[in-house]
Amino acid sequence: MQFEVVTAISTVTASEWDSVFNSDYPFCQHAFLAALEQGGSVGGDSGWLVQHLTLRHNAKLIAIMPAYIKLHSYGEYLFDWQFAKAYQQTGLDFYPKLINAIPFTPAEGPRFAIASGYDPAAILAMFRQGIQQLVQRLSLSQFQSLYPNSAQQKLYRQLGYQERYDVQFQWFNRNYASFNDFLCALSSRKRKQIRQERAKVAKQGVVIKTLTASQLTAEFWQLFYQFYVTTYQKRSGNQGYLSQATFLLWGQTMAQQIVIFAAEYQGEIVASSLCFYDKQHLYGRYWGCKTEFDRLHFECCYYAGIEYCIKHNLQMFDAGAQGEHKVKRGFEPVIRSGFYRFEPNALTPAITNYIVQEQAAVSDYYQQIKQQLPFKVQ
Repeated sequence: MQFEVVTAISTVTASEWDSVFNSDYPFCQHAFLAALEQGGSVGGDSGWLVQHLTLRHNAKLIAIMPAYIKLHSYGEYLFDWQFAKAYQQTGLDFYPKLINAIPFTPAEGPRFAIASGYDPAAILAMFRQGIQQLVQRLSLSQFQSLYPNSAQQKLYRQLGYQERYDVQFQWFNRNYASFNDFLCALSSRKRKQIRQERAKVAKQGVVIKTLTASQLTAEFWQLFYQFYVTTYQKRSGNQGYLSQATFLLWGQTMAQQIVIFAAEYQGEIVASSLCFYDKQHLYGRYWGCKTEFDRLHFECCYYAGIEYCIKHNLQMFDAGAQGEHKVKRGFEPVIRSGFYRFEPNALTPAITNYIVQEQAAVSDYYQQIKQQLPFKVQ
């Protein structure tokens, strides 16, 4: 067995990488991660330094863990600013740190892959040993794995990692035959609200179009990038995390797993929502617009996605992190997890205590939100 750090995904062929993952989950695919690297969205001075962890058996790639050395905490979504502040106040270095995560993508899914015929628990234990050596050699403060799927969560718990909770909001397809069928599952007040919101968009003369595959031209991605940058500048005063080159590369290499909900006004596209999908799930990722229309965000980012899931028999719609306002539109709270191993220091007892208290607080919040669901009482 040979543990190895890969500082560019291009050093592993797409066929070799994807055969180990053996999944249609979009965000761990070679093409997705390569577009981030080749487009300059990670690497360079981004604060995301590529450190993909691999394991080979007799030179054959048998396990992969996408990973990055982080020099800040932006783009993670299960944020740790409170820990960073405590480290700073104590005179300790919080950065750099090592994270196993998909950049800018808080969507639960596989965070490592193991070839068939190998024991997952044994392989993860080998990764843990290699990670610990890397952490010590590079004087890293910790290791994090963010938003792993349920099977991998169990393995992290078995190895004694500390677990933090997060609440996200997902829409679930309960065998709805149509969007109206979904609406009929809601209380009358919420059903009326959604119909009014969709009607407002239509009355403004906006038409929603679904774009896929060959419709996602280079010209479209240039336009979408303008929307993306404009929206980020309005919201936070910066250009956003992703480069135009990354979007163009996704369009070239991943068009078969991308769907766009575009808003057209007087023959011109004025806003768009970018989603990825696999056989079971739709993932809402980025939204941008150049002209504001009342309720258009809800239409492009939520309702069009729900309608798409129903039409294509997708079982879940992950519309992105945060957003308690999603609940009244049929999205339900779910608990997501991140797993941590901090290098021992003077803050260790305080961190452990904080995580326990945080788990309790997030669990309480989850239960409170569940009481606000808009569905009819059965």
